[in-house]
Order: sequence, then C-alpha cells, then structure tokens
Amino acid sequence: MTHATGTLYIISAPSGAGKTSLVKALLEQTDNLRVSVSHTTRAMRPGEIDGVNYHFTSREAFVSRVADADFLEHAEVFGNLYGTSQSTVERTLAQGNDLILEIDWQGAQQVRRAMPDARSIFILPPSRATLRERLTTRGQDEESVIDGRMALAVDEISHYVEYDYLVINDDFNTALDDLKSILRSARLNVSRQVERYQALLTALVS
Repeated sequence: MTHATGTLYIISAPSGAGKTSLVKALLEQTDNLRVSVSHTTRAMRPGEIDGVNYHFTSREAFVSRVADADFLEHAEVFGNLYGTSQSTVERTLAQGNDLILEIDWQGAQQVRRAMPDARSIFILPPSRATLRERLTTRGQDEESVIDGRMALAVDEISHYVEYDYLVINDDFNTALDDLKSILRSARLNVSRQVERYQALLTALVS
C-alpha cells in the first residue's frame, strides 16, 4: 500500500460560527490531517509563536513572494498582508496529508481558480439569534460594534452557495461528525483508493 495524494479542504465561516473549535477538534481526532499556517506582515501578539500561529514576515519579503507567484491566495486586511504558500500546500499534499485552509470566501475563490480539485466546506450557525449571542462577548461591546460584526457575518454567509458542503453548527459533536464524514468520503474516492491500493487492485484483476 502506498500513500495517496492528499486533498485540499477550504473551510470558511462567519465569525461566531465555531469554526476554530471544530477545526481544532477535527485535527486532534483525524490522522494525516494538517492545517495550513498563513504568512502575515502583522506584528506578533503576546503568546503567539512564529511558524505555529502564523509565519511572520516583513512586507518586503511578502511582496517579493507575491512577485514570485508563491502565494496560492493573498489579501490585505486592515493594512496587513496575509497569504498561503503554494509550495508548502503542494508539498504537504504530495506527502499524503490532507490539508485545511481556514480562509474567507474571497480567498476561497482564489484557491478554487488555482486548485479546482480542492473541496470547500462552509460552516453556519443554527440561527441569527445564536450568531448574535456568540458575537456578544461577555457583554462588554457596545451594540454598534455587535451590529457591525453581524453585518460582516451576514455578508460572509451570503457566499455559502459557492461551497461544496454545508455544515450547521447547532450541536458541536454532530457538526464535528459531519466534518469527519466529509473527509472519510473523500478518502474513499476511487482515484485516491487506486493510488493507495495499486498493488492489490492489479493483483485482483490480473
């Protein structure tokens, strides 16, 4: 048995949908699954580790990599640059690992154009009321701040139709099982199984 080439997964969600917790649990409970670490020009925050949270880099180095077409997707957010290294993605997949990109709908569009075989998953909250409740952190934010977050979330949600799979995060364990099912199904795909069991299949039909 040989390892099959990994699958690239795009996972997007509005803030407050619980994506970060779900991806963390999925990584802990799934073999041969990695999460992509983005490059960024923003300053490192207390407690962050270079190469774990982000690959922290200078703006000059980032722009140079853009010129070399090394980013699968990149964007500027609040004056800081963020990007996903294409060479790292390709190397991880070639090693037989599945790889998750946690990116927004704009980044997802860029990745789909570059790697049309990528599978995309959108995570939704069970209701607007639940989303607002999750965005209201400890009651310290003013209503206007929460309204702004809700508007951004609703805009993000409107792009769910562009994705292959839709997971509703009402019950955490159910949503996690849904994500596991998507990965398991893809790993049983004929082309991946042929790569994995080439010797067996040849022996069975010869």
